Amino acid sequence: MEEAKLDLSKHKLSKHNAIQRNSRITVIKKALMQDRFLYMLLIPFLAWYVVFEYTPMYGLQVAFKEYKLFKGILGSEWVGLQHFQDLFGDPYFWRNLKNTFLISFYNLLFAFPAPIALALLLNEVKHALFKRVVQTLTYLPHFVSIVIVAGLVTNFLAPTSGLFNIILDKLGFEKIYFLTKAEYFRTIYISSTIWKEVGFGAILYIAALSGINPELYEAAVIDGANKWKRVLHVTLPGIAPTIIIMLILKIGSLLSVGYEYIILLYQPSTYSTADVISTYVYRTGLQEGKYDFATAVGFFNSVVSLTLIFIANKMSQKVSETSLW
Repeated sequence: MEEAKLDLSKHKLSKHNAIQRNSRITVIKKALMQDRFLYMLLIPFLAWYVVFEYTPMYGLQVAFKEYKLFKGILGSEWVGLQHFQDLFGDPYFWRNLKNTFLISFYNLLFAFPAPIALALLLNEVKHALFKRVVQTLTYLPHFVSIVIVAGLVTNFLAPTSGLFNIILDKLGFEKIYFLTKAEYFRTIYISSTIWKEVGFGAILYIAALSGINPELYEAAVIDGANKWKRVLHVTLPGIAPTIIIMLILKIGSLLSVGYEYIILLYQPSTYSTADVISTYVYRTGLQEGKYDFATAVGFFNSVVSLTLIFIANKMSQKVSETSLW
């Protein structure tokens, strides 16, 4: 009798679970049909992501193979971690790793706060026309090709006709060919990057500033807070979540220094400070044809970047309530 009751209860529970499952499926189908056109807009994005982000992951196995172009990926022989051993034994790799970290650190130290500072300054401007003009002038360089930017930098720093050397000559100093001096390269790179991206980067923080409740400023004024204290206790906490998210993403890309701009500026005399992992991959992979070795370098770069994102996100969770996940 008890077994029969137990079987009956199990049957009822199973039937109840089936009804709930069918109900959830019905709700999902209804939601999909109701918003089907919105979901269709996702198709091009998802297709792009699959084709250009996930499909290339198949080629990561080249890092563990003795890749032969005519044999293809499947026909090439496995060599295990041989390329990684060669990588860590290459003295140029450690120099490039150091250069990458230093350029990224200086970029984080100087270029990351620049858009925040510009957004805070523009937030205090009351003249609407002046504010729009400054915004336009500062974010226009973002749309200038990196090739043109490199050409401008080269012309400004030219040893004879460059603006900076003309100024040095007028002041009585000796002219300097900046682009051949390794000690100047990082300063040139960071400075020109700030000029190019500061205005465009400030747009995000300006949008975050517009979401701060004006009543908070009114309350701060009533409490006797001056402009500096209002910025410190109202404005910065209001955009702190945006700053933290952008900082986490920035830390995750510490090893992802773009090679295009560096290739346009550097030369053998500045390799000691200008050569980074991405340019190293470019030279070994495309110029020397070592696709397997270059893939190993890129794979190492990606693993370190992913690790940095996890560490930064974990630290953010501990010190604040803002994180990527």
